[in-house]
Amino acid sequence: MVSIIDRFRGDNVPAPAPAEPEPEETFAEMTLQEHLEELRTRLVRSALAVIAGSVVGLIFSFRIIKFMERRSHLSELYAISPTESFNTFLKVGLYVGIAIAMPVLIYQLIGFLAPGLTRKEKKVLYRFLPLVVIMFALGVVFAFMIVVPRALDWLSHFGSGTITSQLRAEEVISFYMTLMLWIGVVFELPVVMFLLSKLGIVSHGLFSRLRRYMLVLVMIAAAMITPTPDPFNMFLVAVPMYALYEFGILLARFA
Repeated sequence: MVSIIDRFRGDNVPAPAPAEPEPEETFAEMTLQEHLEELRTRLVRSALAVIAGSVVGLIFSFRIIKFMERRSHLSELYAISPTESFNTFLKVGLYVGIAIAMPVLIYQLIGFLAPGLTRKEKKVLYRFLPLVVIMFALGVVFAFMIVVPRALDWLSHFGSGTITSQLRAEEVISFYMTLMLWIGVVFELPVVMFLLSKLGIVSHGLFSRLRRYMLVLVMIAAAMITPTPDPFNMFLVAVPMYALYEFGILLARFA
């Protein structure tokens, strides 16, 4: 009888076991020489990846240039110096090589920073490494197929009744690659927002409250990225940018 009463009183209910403390994070300390050797190894691997990708890029270099001409409705490109054609050929191969080697470059960068990260941070970064590469590739393809051809088409035919455009090959390639790079970086926005929320640095509520300011920043960034004053081309960049921000808020909620 006493034991039953004691049970109702809760006297014999065992106390919950204390939670085991989480193991303390340990970071392997490295000397300056070890850091420099690690950096050299990462740079050599990155350089080898770029060289291998550039070989592939050089094989398709002229085909890529012809594709750029067709997409932008350009009749032909001009070279005004003896070495410009060869330099353009090498530049396209190098840019393609960097694009192909981008997964390796990002992996080497994270690998170099990994000794100073916690287990949670390492796990999150390595898990979302493929998404980083995919989003960058989507941005590059979007710029290559849609944004840059429309911008070049508009610029090359502007004032066509008075001015005849004779575009240099080297300048067209630089124009193409610069826009592709920046739009590819912009497409990383939702991934960065998710990682910041996942690591507890910024909450999705703060991202939501910054919508009105982000809209203004998106319009300014689109005007800077798009080299034409044509509002259609500017909105062609601004609308996906803001859509990426909203997508980033959605991802941050799940984080």
